[in-house]
Order: sequence, then structure tokens, then C-alpha cells
Amino acid sequence: MKHAIDVAPFGELADPRVLAELAATADDRGWAGFFVWDHIAYRAPVRAVADPWVTLAAIACATSTLRIGPMVTPLSRRRVHKLARETVTLDILSSGRLTLGVGLGSARNGELEPFGEVADPRERARLLDTGLADLARYWSGDFDPVPVQRPRIPIWVAGEWPHRRPLQRALRWDGYFPTGLPGPDALAELTAGIRQGRLDADPFDVIVEIPPDEDTRPWERAGATWAVTGFGMQPTRSSVLAVINRGPS
Repeated sequence: MKHAIDVAPFGELADPRVLAELAATADDRGWAGFFVWDHIAYRAPVRAVADPWVTLAAIACATSTLRIGPMVTPLSRRRVHKLARETVTLDILSSGRLTLGVGLGSARNGELEPFGEVADPRERARLLDTGLADLARYWSGDFDPVPVQRPRIPIWVAGEWPHRRPLQRALRWDGYFPTGLPGPDALAELTAGIRQGRLDADPFDVIVEIPPDEDTRPWERAGATWAVTGFGMQPTRSSVLAVINRGPS
């Protein structure tokens, strides 16, 4: 199982220079990935929010081995052709280290209706599916240049437990990031379904987010291939740095 850091670029971490510094330290300490949330706004008490794509560019330039990416970007509020350009450019900048995390997004954070975005979950799901198909088409050669990674940039699809439809969507791509899991037993139930649904031998990642210092071994036994350490909606530089310096475990 691989270990990563997942941070909200909020508050004192809304400065991309701070996140690039933290990511460089994680790179040195042997972490496998460094991911950031993708939001335009967030519910109180959060006010300061950094753009994830500018932040990821800074992280790409400050690191050499970490897998990086947004966890996750809601495709329903993105212009997919613009996202295609951004992701390919970032994949080139990072020498092929980008993973694209995607999902429906959440209406409860106050970043959909206030900005004129689609709030209906069924319509967001439709836009997610069509957006993923369009991205794959742009990456495959409709746009030039193409990504460093072939056949394409890996896509991880997020979904909230216990809903099963996001898992069916994820099985068409490269990984599943279930949120709100009650524990490793629930993950083991999901991974049993994944084994039944994936008939090919291509790699498929299962990602879990855990708090700092949680034992990752039960999650690994349940089938997780990535454990990402999260810090909630009010991360601090000191708390994230302390976990990074302890190294992955």
C-alpha cells in the first residue's frame, strides 16, 4: 500500500509556496503522493482558499517523485476542454506524475448554486460521465500535445458510502475513492465487488482517507492500495509538517 498526504489549501495553507514546501519535504521523507482539495469556496469558518491548479504546478516544480493531483475536482463545474489543457500541461510539467481525482462535488459547501453551477445531482452525474468521455478523447489525440502517461492520465472516481453507482462509474476507469466509510469491513465489502466487476488484469487503485496516526494495516487487509492522510477543513502548516516528518507508516 502506498501512502500520501491530502490537504485542503485553506487558511494558512492557501499560500501555494507553503504547500510546495510541504510537498518537497514529503518527497524527501518517502511519501508516495501529495494531493490537494479542489474548491472555489467552502462553508464557514473557511474563507481563504487557494486555486488547486496553480498550487499543483508549484508542487510539481518542487518535487520529483510524488504522485500529485486534485482530490477531487467536480467535472460539472469545469469546462472540460480547459481541464484537458490544464491536465496535460501539468502532466508534462510533472514528468507524468498526475492523477486526476473526480467526483460530483457537494452542494453543501456553497460553491454550486451561488456561482450558477448545476446543483441537481442527477445532472451533475450526467455531466461527470460525459466529461470523462470527452477528456479521454482530448487526451487520446484530439488535442496536441498528449499526456506523458500512456494510454492516458489515471482517473480516480470518488463516491460517498454506501452508494453503489459511483463504484460502477469508477470501474470504467483506474481507481475508486470511497468517502464516509464506517470502517475497514465496509471497504472489504466494496473490494469484493471490485474483484467481481474488474475482469481484466489492469491495475485498479482503492483509496482511503484516514486521520493522522491511524493504523493503516486493517485498511490494507481490506484491499486499499493507497492510504491518504487527511487533516480536515482547518489544516495547519505545523500539524501537516509533523506528520510528514514522521514518514509514511
